[in-house]
Amino acid sequence: MEEKYRDITLDELTDLCIRRGIVFPSGRIYGGLAGFYDYGPVGVELERNILNDWWKWFVETRDDIYGIDGAIITHPRTWEASGHVESFIDYIVTCTSCGAEYRADHLLEEVGVKIPEYSLETIKSLIENNNVRCPACGGKLSEPRKFNLMFDTQVGPRKSMTAYLRPETAQLIFTNFKNVVFTMGATLPFGIAQIGKAFRNEISPRNFLFRLREFTQMEIEYFVNPEKLNECPYFKEVEELRVNFLSAEEQERGVSEAKSIKLGEAVETGVIKNAWHAYWIGESLRWLWSLGLRPERLRVREHVKTELAHYAVQTFDIEYFFPYMGWKEIEGIANRSDYDLKRHQEYSGEALHIVDNGKTVIPYVIEPSFGLERILLAVLTDSYVREERRTYLRLKPRIAPFKCAVFPLVKRDGLDVKAREIYNQLKKHFRCYYDEDGSIGRRYAKADEIGVPFSITIDGQTLRDDTVTIRFRDTKEQIRERVENLKARLSELIATL
Repeated sequence: MEEKYRDITLDELTDLCIRRGIVFPSGRIYGGLAGFYDYGPVGVELERNILNDWWKWFVETRDDIYGIDGAIITHPRTWEASGHVESFIDYIVTCTSCGAEYRADHLLEEVGVKIPEYSLETIKSLIENNNVRCPACGGKLSEPRKFNLMFDTQVGPRKSMTAYLRPETAQLIFTNFKNVVFTMGATLPFGIAQIGKAFRNEISPRNFLFRLREFTQMEIEYFVNPEKLNECPYFKEVEELRVNFLSAEEQERGVSEAKSIKLGEAVETGVIKNAWHAYWIGESLRWLWSLGLRPERLRVREHVKTELAHYAVQTFDIEYFFPYMGWKEIEGIANRSDYDLKRHQEYSGEALHIVDNGKTVIPYVIEPSFGLERILLAVLTDSYVREERRTYLRLKPRIAPFKCAVFPLVKRDGLDVKAREIYNQLKKHFRCYYDEDGSIGRRYAKADEIGVPFSITIDGQTLRDDTVTIRFRDTKEQIRERVENLKARLSELIATL
């Protein structure tokens, strides 16, 4: 039995993604542009499958969530009301010797300095007191200064209005709240979901797909009567789930290891302040587990007070343990209270309330916010398997970029003609690809490395009895199946594995 180990370095993963057409640095022929990546032919299929799976799980199979697709550029007052114009900032420092620019809190984290309060004065004193220097040349750093992360642009030929590329998709949901309630007859509790691009002018994008300037968010804003935050009819579905949990109180005591706790217990003890918040934590974890992410590599970490956003009552991150980065957020689940709707109501003059059982209320919002690229990075990391003679991605068939590959054993004796015939039938039902070049071993290796769960091989026996081999990616086991039964058998395998 060959020894398997699944940890991969970030350099190895980056090489795999570029070599196998998963992602490419954007503008690579010009040297690339930091923080921007293009999906290749394999990656775009994987991306689409994850997005579609999320939409099916959280929107299509539910009656209480409606979808929208908001504009990337919207009225700039949106971002004034949300607080982004004023406070969507990081602190930047510049090396006085080489001119390199860095995000100040990242430099402090890299030298092991904890930041008790995210303010200009605190950052400044921590850099001075710890003698933090430029990582590139050792030069002295400038005083930190504010840097707004929004990309701005001009609307119209006369540049009469400054607008912004949206830094998040959430605000488009809030500004469409009234439209959705009116057109769909929505009643509390209900949610609005959106998938779309967001843009943040990160000071120092890094770690491949983890911190980007252009990325995709999958977000739900779930609206609940503030007097009914513990009246969640779905809570029984998740209350017995055990999760790896790290509370704010434990972190403030210096605890860094998560402990196993049932979500029901977390609500009973007040660690999670309401049942709706706990439900969305549980439902998010169920989806992430269904993608194949190992439960022991996921934890729920509560934001400490200094991390809490200005709009949040309580926030939890679902973090994945990346072997090359440690614990990092792949989803945030915030109790945003009624902050956003009240702010947009104030700035727009439009009433953004709803009637619930005869009483007018401005709902509270529970927000599960998923980062596609971070989840994709976690899925690739977690599914990577390396053996003595091969590597493969143990992707769930339903999200694999191709469900099967079709290979003639050799490109002669009519095997290629028969293989093309079978491929042309299968591609009507599954996303698959055909390859007849190189040795069969080399073709299997390529299919394994991009996570194709099943390889269909047409050999001499196929011409005699109309059977083919189905090769299983994870075990390399091969079975024979009649061509007439192939579609049904593959459908069964994809659905059950």
